[in-house]
Amino acid sequence: MLRSLLPLLFLPAFLAITPTPHASEVQLASVHAAIGDLTSGKLLHRKNADLAVPIASVTKLMTAMVVLDAGQPLDEWVPILGWEKKTEKNAYSRIRVDSESRRDQLLKLALMSSENLASHTLARHYPGGFDAFVAAMNTKAEAIGMKRSRFDDPTGLSLGNVASAEDLLKMLAAAYNYDLIRAYSTTYQHQASFKGPRYSLPYGNTNPLTASSRWDVQLSKTGYLKEAGRCLVMVAEVEGDPIGMVFLNSFGTRTPLGDAGRARRWLTTGESGRVAGAALDYERAAVRSLNGYADD
Repeated sequence: MLRSLLPLLFLPAFLAITPTPHASEVQLASVHAAIGDLTSGKLLHRKNADLAVPIASVTKLMTAMVVLDAGQPLDEWVPILGWEKKTEKNAYSRIRVDSESRRDQLLKLALMSSENLASHTLARHYPGGFDAFVAAMNTKAEAIGMKRSRFDDPTGLSLGNVASAEDLLKMLAAAYNYDLIRAYSTTYQHQASFKGPRYSLPYGNTNPLTASSRWDVQLSKTGYLKEAGRCLVMVAEVEGDPIGMVFLNSFGTRTPLGDAGRARRWLTTGESGRVAGAALDYERAAVRSLNGYADD
């Protein structure tokens, strides 16, 4: 029990927006967003941040925390298990069912490359199995203070995985206390090795900013489903401070990256930035459909 609670001792509250020295608010293309200072707990910006919406593979940050809290041997070789339940979305994976991988490698692949079968296998090898794992995810969310969140599976393929942007800022703050999550989620490339049979597969990070010399990304997770849009949550150092950024339901593959750039410029220069017209049209259409999630 103590092992699972230790990372919660240093969570910022994110209770209210603290006035910033900038005269204008940052312009973001994402439909939902939250930006906060993880050291001070200052909520710097929010946009449609209190609505529970699908979060896709951003889910895997919670999956990683539950895996690490369980304290199972990370160097243990575990069999790759097939899907226990039919998934709502395409669950393609290059990993061969019935081969074996070390638990820590599955965790790395889930975080850096959003490998769905890796996440699913980790949950199935959890004490008590898949259902116990999902229950632990929701227990963890409650402990963190995620009041507008619910988890149905460890991959993010389920549309039942929902959270608000403000809740995800709390999840980022909690995940930031795990050294392995920071390291694995920002690994840019990895050559994965399996056995039974022996084979290897190359993997890359789904967030290209992890390879940029212009960014100090300290934690990262992307996500995408048609219903969730493009999602990005990350922690980056900005002028010496760890800044949590949550961008949900963005228009276009690179729009969350653009929002990250606009957020950083706003924090460092006060420039509000500009958003393309197509992204604004997408946001207006998305806002009109938000009522479907307003009561979740």
